[in-house]
Amino acid sequence: MASMKRRFAHLNLMVAGAVSFALSGLVAGSPAEERPDYTIRSDVRLVLLDVSVKNREGGIVSGLSKDDFAVSENGRPQRITAFAHDDLPVTVGILVDESFSMRPKRADVLAAALTFIEEGNPHDEVFVLNFNDKVRRGLPDPMLFSGNVPQLRSALHRGIPEGKTAMNDAIVAGLRQLELGRRDKKTLVVISDGGDNASVHKRGEMLEMVERDIATIYTIGLYDTENRDRDPAILRQLAKISGGEAYFPDSPSRMIPVCRRIAKDIRTRYTIGYVPQAENGPGFLRHIRVHVTAPGRLKLTVRTRSTYRYDERHKSE
Repeated sequence: MASMKRRFAHLNLMVAGAVSFALSGLVAGSPAEERPDYTIRSDVRLVLLDVSVKNREGGIVSGLSKDDFAVSENGRPQRITAFAHDDLPVTVGILVDESFSMRPKRADVLAAALTFIEEGNPHDEVFVLNFNDKVRRGLPDPMLFSGNVPQLRSALHRGIPEGKTAMNDAIVAGLRQLELGRRDKKTLVVISDGGDNASVHKRGEMLEMVERDIATIYTIGLYDTENRDRDPAILRQLAKISGGEAYFPDSPSRMIPVCRRIAKDIRTRYTIGYVPQAENGPGFLRHIRVHVTAPGRLKLTVRTRSTYRYDERHKSE
């Protein structure tokens, strides 16, 4: 099982060989909560999409079926071979900007992040990374993840607001830690002003890693007008590539409802899988579109990953 998980981590978006995933439409028998490992066997390669559907008022739309969705890749229709809409546990990382510029907002940020943790699935595995000049793990060594709220509260409070901002490094570290998780759905929540003035990893390197990964990224931008390093564009880009959402509350005190909304969105997303073709070879950027049409439901909005890089380096493993 451990080697299988490592293989899945290397394949990123692509799933090959014996993989672990719970799909209510494909698995007969007991409900997901009675299957502690949420495991099935598959010998096909899949692109797995984490999909949010909302109505014109921004409310979450539930109760859709596989037949309500259509997927295309590079303009070509794809046959949906996997579909689920269960509240499955996720591996989630909370990345908290602890640079000096965030000091006045810190109490509100930590309260909102704790609200997000409390409203998640009780079987989620969570970690915290605090970042300023460097990236630091919030949980004590050698603990990688926790579902214990007091432990995670302590992890949030271990940061010290000082120094500059290494956001690129934090995202790279967060994606790498997600790969070590046991849950197949992966999510990062990034709370920052979006600026970066201290990272070792360049922006292009970080963005390419986001394109190759399965994680959905939610970003929350908090800005001071006098902060010359603020960069809302990169927060929007991270969310768009990964299929998440970017939020920009007008004050730190409005972060709690934002974190509640993100927690609900994660728990109500659809999972859609299809088998891609190997055309053009590995490494090429592919563009995805997901459409949804449901009788009696107008102007539905779909949010999911928009691109990925096809990678078949491990196909023969």
